[in-house]
Amino acid sequence: MEAILERCARLDVHQETVVAFVLYENLDRKPTQEIRTFSTTTKGLLALYDW
Repeated sequence: MEAILERCARLDVHQETVVAFVLYENLDRKPTQEIRTFSTTTKGLLALYDW
């Protein structure tokens, strides 16, 4: 099967945190993954937006 996406993301939303998971890379390489946790305060959500 041929891959058609270079980037995908997932958000797990909880009462006090949001966990963001991202896979990205060129289609001919193994994907790189990043996982970051943000607070649900305004400051934390703006940091998620800027990420």
